[in-house]
Amino acid sequence: MNSVLLGCEACSFGYDGRPVLSCLDFFVEEGDRLCVVGENGSGKSTLLKGLLSLVPPSGGRVIKNPCLTAGDIGYLPQETPLQKDFPATVFEVVLSGRQNRRGFAPFYTKADRAAVEETLLMLGLGEMKQSCFRELSGGQRRRTLLARSLCAAGKILLLDEPASGLDPIIQAGLYEVLKRINAELRITIIMVSHDIEGVLRFTAEDKSASVNRGGKVLHLAGKQLFFGSAENYRESEAGKMFLGAHRHCEP
Repeated sequence: MNSVLLGCEACSFGYDGRPVLSCLDFFVEEGDRLCVVGENGSGKSTLLKGLLSLVPPSGGRVIKNPCLTAGDIGYLPQETPLQKDFPATVFEVVLSGRQNRRGFAPFYTKADRAAVEETLLMLGLGEMKQSCFRELSGGQRRRTLLARSLCAAGKILLLDEPASGLDPIIQAGLYEVLKRINAELRITIIMVSHDIEGVLRFTAEDKSASVNRGGKVLHLAGKQLFFGSAENYRESEAGKMFLGAHRHCEP
């Protein structure tokens, strides 16, 4: 288990004595892609908060590699109206992601600013760095906030519905960016998503990759229904029911 970065062991979470999640046993390693799926109210966002130590486990334990520090974890929450109206430039928003790496240093360094420039270029935002965040499109805002999270992350990214509200073409582009981050930077990604078909494409094995390892799926419904490869999820009872229900609901 030395290669495990983050996970749960017989873990439960709840609020004010009210159980929300139970029977969690899963883990992620360096370079993994894990997608968390389930219906509304199944506990997906609660799980992310638990992994971030924002909600303590009511049973079991959260597994966290001793090498993993706060400066190694980036978090992209669901978008809120306040985020949409943030009065700052794209560069300033992304630079704020370096704050948890500064320790007691009062100012951002040249290295911080260089990291921001590099991240903006990677996400196709280089020419927009002086643009006002509140004037961006939905897809541009999500990429900016993703860049901010990436600047905060040394080893792992936790993303809560990063593609929510985006049209299919923009969603596909965002997933490709996340795949590049995972493959090129070896950043482990844990992503909550309702987009089940996008999830399965994102977690599928990449035959052209030097390390041919597919992602994993964690299916929640107040408890853990499935944890394993995307290929096995398609054939599982939970996967067949979830995929069938969502395809039936599509227009």
